[in-house]
Amino acid sequence: MNQGTKLQWSLLGMLALAGMQCMTVPVAGQAVAVKPGAMPSIATVDDRFQSYNIEMVEVTGGRFWKPYSSKAVSTDTGGNQPAGLDPSLYEYRAPINLENPRLRKLAAALGPAYLRVSGTWANTTYFQDSDAPAPANPPEGFKAVLTRKQWQGVIDFSNAVDAPLVTSFAISSGVRDASGVWTPVQAKQVVDYTKAHGGKIAAAELFNEPTMPTIGGGPKGYDGAAFGRDIAAFRQFAKESAPGMVVLGPGSVGEGTALTASSGMPGMMTTPQMLDATGDAFDAFSYHFYGAVSARCGRFGAAATTTPEAALTDEWLARAAKNEQFYAALRDKYAPGKTIWLTETAEAACGGDRWASTFLDTFRYLNQLGALSRLGVKVHMHNTLAASDYGLLDEKTYTPRPNYWAALLWHTFMGSVVLDPGASGSNGLHLYASCLRNHPGGVALLAINANKTDAQVLTLPSSAQRYTLTSPELQTTRVDLNGTELQLGANDSLPALKGAAARRGKLTLAPASITFLTFAGAHNNACTQ
Repeated sequence: MNQGTKLQWSLLGMLALAGMQCMTVPVAGQAVAVKPGAMPSIATVDDRFQSYNIEMVEVTGGRFWKPYSSKAVSTDTGGNQPAGLDPSLYEYRAPINLENPRLRKLAAALGPAYLRVSGTWANTTYFQDSDAPAPANPPEGFKAVLTRKQWQGVIDFSNAVDAPLVTSFAISSGVRDASGVWTPVQAKQVVDYTKAHGGKIAAAELFNEPTMPTIGGGPKGYDGAAFGRDIAAFRQFAKESAPGMVVLGPGSVGEGTALTASSGMPGMMTTPQMLDATGDAFDAFSYHFYGAVSARCGRFGAAATTTPEAALTDEWLARAAKNEQFYAALRDKYAPGKTIWLTETAEAACGGDRWASTFLDTFRYLNQLGALSRLGVKVHMHNTLAASDYGLLDEKTYTPRPNYWAALLWHTFMGSVVLDPGASGSNGLHLYASCLRNHPGGVALLAINANKTDAQVLTLPSSAQRYTLTSPELQTTRVDLNGTELQLGANDSLPALKGAAARRGKLTLAPASITFLTFAGAHNNACTQ
């Protein structure tokens, strides 16, 4: 971006943040009137709706998606990387330090949440239920070893940041009987250890992404019938050993998107094939969503990838809701009335694209939270907290990225009762509303202007507090709140989230900006509890 363009963006930001009515850029469409006091409730989400993942491979150490900034070169085909993909896409990480004070402080600021420790790597991870040193090599039938000390670290972190655990279990040949059926020997050890050492597994899937069993370490020829037998065994185990645990499933991914038609996706198994064999076997319906695969996995075809030029388009921003509707239809057929959990999601699969760590992806991140909360998705788990390019935090320094700041504002303002904003935006304007967290009768409105050239105008019936996110350059990790860069302070203290007064009347939203508006005195009857 040249200096002139940077100056233009800075001026636009200052105009918006000053609340000026006269803009030097075009205005898209007519002013949109919002009426926070009259917005009806349309859905309720979990208090821990906005949650996150720490991959099992981060806990054990192993080969995860290599950041684009890394210069390391590796052709290692061993270890615990998924089967069938280019080994150069991965890079070894030492186990994550879950005692790191900054990591804990920043995660705690998003609590209450759920912490999901799972991922493809968990499918083939052996839990060593003893205090003996970890073996040099995993036992036969496994690719990695999770020690008691490492899992205790997960339990301690979970408790420290108010994030009960969601997980999955090994399903590789190491846990199968002579007829090839899954056995709970490993799962029971994990569950029993967790209960005995102060942890709580709130929910679990049997294994990660059964729609891709070949990549995920499942037995050769694994099909819907095999999945049905395994789920029957899993349900019995959960009933006997973990009666309070929510059984999630099927945990599908890759359907209803460009990935489905990709010739590079081996051994796909469909959700109907699985659910025909299981019936209504789950307490809640779970799925994963990625709108595309990242450039790392370009082998799956151009149709499966995306570009930064598409990041603010209505089509890209609508993909999450479209995919939810695909899975909601299957839920309605096989498990009517069950809630839906999105247990893994981010900008793109395979570690995210280069811009996943920048402000450009924050429009998708917040739009996805808003759209899926409107649809009644109970829990939304971002992948990851701090690994690869799609992490909320930089994996080496744990410095917040733009999506972390967005997550913090969502957590601060957006409550569990979802409201219908009543107005339908256009030309890149997306509106979402909820009861204002911790303010009975109050309303929070999220206004996303994804139009890069035109301003948008809202008409407010009363005064509000405004919190506007902008950046001088979309593909940067800098994000400003009301014109001031968001940064950690001394001793990693979080900055005060200071609002600016928005008066009754017309409010102009700058191009490529995101605004939270809080109406503490809205007196909305849906928000009085």
